[in-house]
Amino acid sequence: MRKLPHFLIFSIFFGFLGASAYAQRPMDPISPANEVKINIVNTIVIGSLELGYERLLDQNQAIAVEVMFMDRFSYVSDSGEGQDFKATSLMLSYNYYFVTATDPSGFYVHPFMKYRGGTFSEVGENNTVQETDLNSFMIGFGAGYKWVHNEKFALGPYVNIARGFNEEVSDRFDPVEFNAGFSIGFRF
Repeated sequence: MRKLPHFLIFSIFFGFLGASAYAQRPMDPISPANEVKINIVNTIVIGSLELGYERLLDQNQAIAVEVMFMDRFSYVSDSGEGQDFKATSLMLSYNYYFVTATDPSGFYVHPFMKYRGGTFSEVGENNTVQETDLNSFMIGFGAGYKWVHNEKFALGPYVNIARGFNEEVSDRFDPVEFNAGFSIGFRF
């Protein structure tokens, strides 16, 4: 029953954020205003598939959503014998870019909220399976750099740090989670 309030707070917060950002949108449309992306580093290094969509509100602001399949807690390896992550995450962020109309490449920062659902299981003493419920709500902050080429391709590194709010996860793992990556995106 604790899952619903976190998801509800998460949805309401980003609903208000999206509505206020849309209400402040300038009359001239941004072209291109959409970007789809993948975090290629985490796909290669840890086998997590991270897909994202970003809606540019103006040259300096965007709302983004990312879905992480085969997600795991930070960079904890599940290659140990008898360890297995089975989790999916949804992250919503507000991205602020420090760019100009003449140079769309630059630094950005993004506060975000993330919800992870799933489990982590491992074989413990006496060959008993211990399972940790990874369902948790997180708040975090990130920064990165994005190179934009021909207004079509965007790529660059980023780092995130987040604080989780699930006592069971905090007992098994550190409550502060670090994530980094290199995204490759296509704007349309």
